[in-house]
Amino acid sequence: MKKNKFNLSGSVDLIFALCAAVAVIAIDSLLCAYTSVHPIFTGVLSAIILFAAVVAFAVIRRNTAITKRRAPSHDTASVLAYAVVDLPEPCFVLRGSDPDAIIWSNKRALELFGKSSRRLSEIFTPVSEDGEEERVAAGERRYAPVSYQTLGDNGREYCICIMQDVTEEDAEIERLCQKESAVAYVTVDNLDELLNYEQEDYRSASGQAERILRQWATDAGGVLKEYQQDKYILICERSNIAKFANEGFDILDKIREIRVGANSIPVTISMGICSFDGTPGEREKAAQSALETALQRGGDQVVVKTENSTDIFGGKTKLPQKRTKVKARVIANELVSHISSSSNVIIMGHRFADFDAFGAMVGLARLCMFCGVDVNIVTDLEDSNLDRCREWLLGEKDYGNVFIDSDSAMDLISSDTLLIIADVNNMMQFESRALSEHCQRIAIIDHHRKTAEFEKKPLITYIEPAASAASELVAEMLEQVLPQNQLLSVEAELLMAGILLDTNQFKKNTGTRTFSAALYLRGRGADVGKVQELFKTELYEFQRELKFHSNVEIYRDITAIAIPEGECTVKDKVPAAKAADKLLTVEGVMASFAVVPIGNEVHISARSTGTINVQLLLEKLNGGGHFDSAGTRIENVDVKAALEMLKGAIDSYLNENPQ
Repeated sequence: MKKNKFNLSGSVDLIFALCAAVAVIAIDSLLCAYTSVHPIFTGVLSAIILFAAVVAFAVIRRNTAITKRRAPSHDTASVLAYAVVDLPEPCFVLRGSDPDAIIWSNKRALELFGKSSRRLSEIFTPVSEDGEEERVAAGERRYAPVSYQTLGDNGREYCICIMQDVTEEDAEIERLCQKESAVAYVTVDNLDELLNYEQEDYRSASGQAERILRQWATDAGGVLKEYQQDKYILICERSNIAKFANEGFDILDKIREIRVGANSIPVTISMGICSFDGTPGEREKAAQSALETALQRGGDQVVVKTENSTDIFGGKTKLPQKRTKVKARVIANELVSHISSSSNVIIMGHRFADFDAFGAMVGLARLCMFCGVDVNIVTDLEDSNLDRCREWLLGEKDYGNVFIDSDSAMDLISSDTLLIIADVNNMMQFESRALSEHCQRIAIIDHHRKTAEFEKKPLITYIEPAASAASELVAEMLEQVLPQNQLLSVEAELLMAGILLDTNQFKKNTGTRTFSAALYLRGRGADVGKVQELFKTELYEFQRELKFHSNVEIYRDITAIAIPEGECTVKDKVPAAKAADKLLTVEGVMASFAVVPIGNEVHISARSTGTINVQLLLEKLNGGGHFDSAGTRIENVDVKAALEMLKGAIDSYLNENPQ
């Protein structure tokens, strides 16, 4: 049963009414008893008094209620005072028109910062960090400002700013981020090469490598698990990655001390590491991608992917050629599938294409013709260095309208166009960067070490730094999928010219796969004697080469730098490369560099005897290539500035890798 609550306000009103009635009756009785006033008059007078009393009482009750509503209770006032004056966080009242001007500070702000500062910027300095909320610092403390606008009684705007101390919070977040796990994939690079020796030697070397890796992981507090023979996954705290980087990932050197066979071949590993925020799946994929990059660059190195960059360590040894052609067969079949599903194919190489790029493009064009798809090769039609190559194909009806320039190629692009890029993977060196940006379907066939991530993921990425030439890779693919009588003898000769160029007539960077590709081309009608005609030097080229021999500087005792006398043109690039090759015959020279100024650019060709990795050296100048053959192009500099940059790169490399 519901109980009625006692209404104090109603009781007061009832008591007042009773008292008023009694007072009126008493007044009326007195007037009648002691005066001669008529009773009716006394009744009216009493009624007036009663009405006046009621009105007065109502007014008093109304004003009292309003006052109670307006005036805060003792508890409310205390809360407001605590929230502003006694707030444990620094609080400031700022001028709305000038939110840096301090009008008033609470007790905590005065205790921490005193009364001397009248502007907020005199106390706090901004802390700028990517991906973080706004922070300001005062001394060693960090604060997160919380502010809001308000309107004063005078109609002016004010800003109330409360500083929340987040020093400990930020420190804890940073500590937790450092403790977040990093994922790494590790693999033994030259497993196939080691298997060529006695099985016992292989097992011993594999066991030593595993013991070193496990000890390294244990010292870092990480977990190393073998998921496949000689392939591992490592999980450790992210803070260890910076430590490993500062040590130059010396684990590479420790593994390299393991030697196998009579030739004392060093065991090498490659590692891909992801060291940024993300889901476990995202980090695992990034680590896999980093490992692929390390292998595409030739192995014996570590690639670390962070939020803002890709860092590379190692790469001190040459990757031996592998005997298996399984990958060539897989890539060839995959490429044929993509070609067959395309409306047309465009093939291009690098700027100032050489015999290797040209031969590879011709071989890929034959593959497209075999698939029955329209194909065009993009070259610089004004480049005289390739005139003889194009002349060799003039008699072949299949090549009547194949060669076009980059502008004409842009008109041929459709959604189903396939762009095949040969003998280059650095977009800065593409024959036409615009083509790569507009084509959605791309395949890359190259033998140079990968230098950077691609802006868009290619359908096929076949990068084999162990191969001697791009023409070698293309010849292997043609051998796997092309019928015996489909490759023309002139096409085989151009492919052979590419291999001969990049191996310096089979004198360097050759292996069983190189000779196997040459044997295949020889069987398809390549005449080596005829191919040598392409390598004959005309008199003007011979004279141009002499410009580089007459001005040579020996730098750091083991490098030679050739600087030409007089002006240079594009035609000097080939003589410069030949001059760099010949400088290696000078006693004591381990690496040579030929500097070619062309307009506002400076081109540098580098060669090595195999003791200095010129590819790593020229990467410091945004170049690339191979362990013993590389190049770069520096824009908007003169010869003097380029020479200083080159010497700086040589100093940096030799300091990191003393000979």
